[in-house]
Amino acid sequence: MHQEAVPAEAVPQQAAPPRQDPPKGLLQQMEELMAALNADLSRLDADLQSSAERPAPAREDTADG
Repeated sequence: MHQEAVPAEAVPQQAAPPRQDPPKGLLQQMEELMAALNADLSRLDADLQSSAERPAPAREDTADG
C-alpha cells in the first residue's frame, strides 16, 4: 500500500481573532457575587444587631382567657 503525503497548503489555517478584553471568567464572577452577598449579609447582621439592642414595643394581647 502506498499513502500520499498531504501537502501543507491543503490544511486550512484559521486566522486568529482580534485581541479583545476576555470575558470574565466563572471564578471572577463567583468572587464578585460572593463579595456582594457578603456585603448584604453584613448589612443585615448590623440591622439585626441594632434591632436587638433596642427594646421591642409592648404588644397588646387580644386573647382574653
